[in-house]
Amino acid sequence: MQTNFTPEQLADPHVAESEAILRKCVHCGFCTATCPTYVTLGNELDSPRGRIYLIKDMLENGRPADAEVVTHIDRCLSCLACTTTCPSGVDYMHLIDHARVHVENTYKRPLMDRLTRNVLAAVLPYPGRFRLALRLANLVRPFKGLLKRIPALKAFAATLDLAPRSIPALSPFAKPGLHAAQAERRGRVAILTGCAQPVLDPEINAATIRLLTRLGVEVVVPEGEVCCGSLVHHMGREEQALAAARANVDVWLREIDAGGLDAIIITASGCGTTIKDYGHMLRLDPAYAEKAARISALAKDITEYLASLDLPSHMPRGIAVAYHSACSMQHGQKITMAPKLLLKAAGFTVRDPAEGHLCCGSAGTYNIMQPEISAELRARKVRNIEATKADIIATGNIGCITQIATGTGIPILHTVELLDWAHGGEMPMKLKGLQPAAA
Repeated sequence: MQTNFTPEQLADPHVAESEAILRKCVHCGFCTATCPTYVTLGNELDSPRGRIYLIKDMLENGRPADAEVVTHIDRCLSCLACTTTCPSGVDYMHLIDHARVHVENTYKRPLMDRLTRNVLAAVLPYPGRFRLALRLANLVRPFKGLLKRIPALKAFAATLDLAPRSIPALSPFAKPGLHAAQAERRGRVAILTGCAQPVLDPEINAATIRLLTRLGVEVVVPEGEVCCGSLVHHMGREEQALAAARANVDVWLREIDAGGLDAIIITASGCGTTIKDYGHMLRLDPAYAEKAARISALAKDITEYLASLDLPSHMPRGIAVAYHSACSMQHGQKITMAPKLLLKAAGFTVRDPAEGHLCCGSAGTYNIMQPEISAELRARKVRNIEATKADIIATGNIGCITQIATGTGIPILHTVELLDWAHGGEMPMKLKGLQPAAA
């Protein structure tokens, strides 16, 4: 793609990076076939190619974002299916990130939109606040129908659809501390506690720690860790996201200096994609560029790490698992085979749903901010999963678990919960009374 940025514009490193990304696009349109919003809406401006044109025009002309540009950028899930498809290697992830920062800095959103985003940014990254918000959600739930009838309050109604009616107790595994290896020590790792996940499903990290320690891996839950920054990063709130990244870099470097780390284990693939990008996010910060790159190199999804441990195989269990590959896993981190191979080796029959490349519609806060599009994508995803006739759904991201669970009665668990069970742990509570379907 030909660009016409001025030397003055290109003096800005963010603009220079975006210009280099734009020049790689050859207008081929391959991305439209795998873009969930284009497949759903059929609007060229809701495809990666269409958004690239809008972003190019906005940045080249040095214009503030307008309502049309914001509409189509906001509809992007950042699922990154387009980057998997693109034959030219267009770095759409960093282009849309820059566009969102530009929107945040130049566009004044309507009052209710600003309020909703401010509430989400002030609540979701903080487990204590999030837990309180879920309790309040149960009090407001009787008014959900009224909220849905008021357009400005649809986002808050969407949160009630997603909010669980009961909140799990705080897990001891979420507290800072050291979990010693229960077998001959073969490694030492830190684990990301996260923000939403320990509130919604603390059993995910509990299963991870139990499994790793049984395998001889020492696990540290660091003191002072904060949200990875992903939620606010995708809202274009650059400084808030970078502050979170710096805080975590400091925490993990302290652990490296204290006892060494083989890896930083992440059990939410959305967080993993962001942490693996810390090196890029902080590349212009002379105090953190090298340190952040070091941390990004240590970040591993739990299945990525387990695949390096050469786990034993088990006889088939007669249980069919539909594996939903989260977008942040398959497109963001390019991890596609490890989770399925681990499940197969653990004795499960793994089934791949059709259209596995399409997003389920969760995408961080997307199912709150874009509830109609999100609901269509969830329905499509659930139809494809249920068509596999599987007994269980496995995935690697808490957002996907929450989203898909609202559309089906099939139990959905994190992949590591099934692996913990298969390798000596107890059966997950969600599976008590499971009667496997015929193969």
